[in-house]
Amino acid sequence: MSLSRGPEPGFPLPHRAARLPLALLVGGGATGARVESTWQGRLIRSVAGRPFAVDCVLAFLAGAIAVWAVLFDSRYWPLWTFLLAAATAAPLPWRRRAPFTVFWLSSLPSLCLSLFAHSAQPQIMLAGILVIYTLADRGKEWQRWLTLAGLVVYNVFGTRSPNGLIFSELTAVGSFILGSITRELRRQAATEKQRAHEAGAQAASEAARAVAEERARIAREMHDILAHAVSLMVIQAEAGPLVVHRDPERAVRTFDTIADSGRDAMVQLRRVLGVLKEVGEAPQLAPQPRLLELTAVADRVRAAGVRVELELPEPAPALPADVEAAAYRIVQEALTNVLKHSGADRAEVAVVERAERLELTVRDNGRGPGAEAPAGAAGWNGGRGLLGIRERAAACGGRAEVGPGPDGTGFQVRADLPLDRPALAR
Repeated sequence: MSLSRGPEPGFPLPHRAARLPLALLVGGGATGARVESTWQGRLIRSVAGRPFAVDCVLAFLAGAIAVWAVLFDSRYWPLWTFLLAAATAAPLPWRRRAPFTVFWLSSLPSLCLSLFAHSAQPQIMLAGILVIYTLADRGKEWQRWLTLAGLVVYNVFGTRSPNGLIFSELTAVGSFILGSITRELRRQAATEKQRAHEAGAQAASEAARAVAEERARIAREMHDILAHAVSLMVIQAEAGPLVVHRDPERAVRTFDTIADSGRDAMVQLRRVLGVLKEVGEAPQLAPQPRLLELTAVADRVRAAGVRVELELPEPAPALPADVEAAAYRIVQEALTNVLKHSGADRAEVAVVERAERLELTVRDNGRGPGAEAPAGAAGWNGGRGLLGIRERAAACGGRAEVGPGPDGTGFQVRADLPLDRPALAR
């Protein structure tokens, strides 16, 4: 396809009416630039949303330019010349759907004009520029490169002057290059969109997993808090009627312990549930339980009738928050099990900091896991406290073991929690 006859002095001005930059700008490329909310931006968005209508307008303009060139040529041309000029632009409305077919449907009339009415061609063939640009942008790879090779060969052998050859080659190759650039920008935009979609899907999956993990964490926290507090309150409430007449002062202490256990449970529940706020409300950022708070736990268990020997590291070590919270909950749950299941009157709690780990040991002198529980007492397999102990240890990268004491009597809980020293900065 010859896009131009080359610049010729004295050629009629109407032949120069086509504007290359405007044709390339609206000729089928997709841009991802965000336009401002001005009248120009609204116009661009409106035009971009009606591609077929735009192509119809372009076809009319390209046909008008081609017919104008024939009409104002220095020679008089018959009707078939005008029809060929109009035919070069007629397929343009379908250029986005079938770029290769439209290229040939537009090129054949243009080729006939070039062979039989060369002087009647416009200085710049707008229809040819549009179909080359669109084919480079939307055509298949083999169609693109076959077309480019054919254009180069045709212009070399079909152009009559060196200036015309240079101008035609620059116009054809320039249209092809601009279409290829648009094609690459479109491909990059599609790749970025796919990446954004995959990133969004991954973020949604991670968010769902985080929600599930948070629900499991809250369930464990609520189990430990309520099991410990309710166990103390039930044991103390059962003992209250027995001592209220024989030892009124002890009865008062018993009921005080029940109240303290309830208040402590409420405070800890607020900590756990503080993150469950309505949208727009700030979550409560209450601190996680600390090892030093085990003293209060031991005091409440002592008030329930079990002698507790508590050994904590001194001075209080700087521990990762998750390890410290897990250690607190493991000891709390182990002491709750002593109250609920073992029937023990003594328990030993040891929290020892080693070089790279925190060792927890809770041992009692009650019934072992294989012993028969008396009537009315819960057995060791009734509940999920031991499972929660193992889960808490595993969540910190550690492990927990439960079973009979070293001498085969009582019950013992041992847990090793690794300490990540680089994470200790507070």
